[in-house]
Amino acid sequence: MAPYKKMMLKADINRIYDDEYIDSQKAKKEKFFVRPSRQRKMKKPGWFSVGMGIDLPFCIIILVLLTIGTIMMFSASYAFSYYTTGDSYHYLFRQLLFIGLGLIAMIFMSFFNYNKFHKIAPLVLGVSYICLVLVLMLPAGDGGVKRWIPLGIFNLQPSEIAKFSIILFFAHWSSKYYNKMQFARYSVLPGLVVFGTTALLLYFEPHYSGIVIIGILTVLMLYIGGMKAKYLLIGFVGLAGIVLLLAVTGGLSYAMSRMDGWGQALQSVRGDDLWDATWQTRNSLYAIGSGGLWGLGLGQSRQKYLYLPEPQNDFIFAIVVEELGLIGAMLILIIFALLVWRGITLSLRAKDKFGKMLGIGLTSQIGIQVVLNILVITDWLPNTGISLPFFSYGGSSLIMLLAQMGIVLSISRTANIERQ
Repeated sequence: MAPYKKMMLKADINRIYDDEYIDSQKAKKEKFFVRPSRQRKMKKPGWFSVGMGIDLPFCIIILVLLTIGTIMMFSASYAFSYYTTGDSYHYLFRQLLFIGLGLIAMIFMSFFNYNKFHKIAPLVLGVSYICLVLVLMLPAGDGGVKRWIPLGIFNLQPSEIAKFSIILFFAHWSSKYYNKMQFARYSVLPGLVVFGTTALLLYFEPHYSGIVIIGILTVLMLYIGGMKAKYLLIGFVGLAGIVLLLAVTGGLSYAMSRMDGWGQALQSVRGDDLWDATWQTRNSLYAIGSGGLWGLGLGQSRQKYLYLPEPQNDFIFAIVVEELGLIGAMLILIIFALLVWRGITLSLRAKDKFGKMLGIGLTSQIGIQVVLNILVITDWLPNTGISLPFFSYGGSSLIMLLAQMGIVLSISRTANIERQ
């Protein structure tokens, strides 16, 4: 071999050795700096997790609704509060207490690992049954109904726990049997059993508006969970048959009394049979009509001065329209719509089916109650006692609602975490 070729071959061999040396050095660095992170074992999710931080827009929307709702609740209640308790600030102070407890629950739940609810969903459903049975054993309250369990500073309404338990259970069930939800055995049958037992207990309170809301939530959760649409029609036909049977046998006497004068609030005249039955709805319509486009001004409502019974509760939005007008009412409804939209968007980003289902259900409950409340105060639905979220006075409903929003915030914490 020529000396020149020998020199070239030796140079090539040295270059190969140099390249191998450089590669070995790079490998050592990679082993020292990179490999430990790749070989790190995944920690088992704990009961509490911080994640990437709560979703700020969703949190701001909640706080805005809480602020507006508290102001309007005080404006709607101070005349009635002074007349019944001698203290214009009675309902305001109690509502602020409920808000404080609710915000604590919301913050706590925002750090809570929502996946842990997956395991305890049947247990939560069982607790709701216990509460629904317990309330039936207590003395009846105003109007002969049994809906509240006294806890000292506020009364617990078991139907609020039932709403949450229904959403939670079907989120658990649908995510567990997602590939089988197209079969009636895994969708229709559990839906009938869970909803039927809950509705039966609410029927004996009686609390028909709670039955309606829980029924809508059941259908929603099963449908987005994978149930075939044809089963909805079968369910509606069966439900209509049950309602007709109860109406014929007198089993819906309480509900039928609530339907007296439905749609006739402005047609009744003083002294006729419908005058008293339509009093609340009629004054609600008066308040809405008096508001006009821009409203009478904050605090300037006339109907809250003992014309509209308990204006701080289910009919508070009528006072909102009277004082803030159509423009103010539409802005509030837009904020509610933003809350629902943002909550569903966050839920769809969840890394698991359970998180998606749970977040959508909890957020949809707010939208459902807002729509039903507006339909009631405008006489499109019978007066069934459906509260307006974040606005209506109440302890258990507000605390439960804020705790549920905390769960949505918990879902938002883990929604954008990259899996290692």
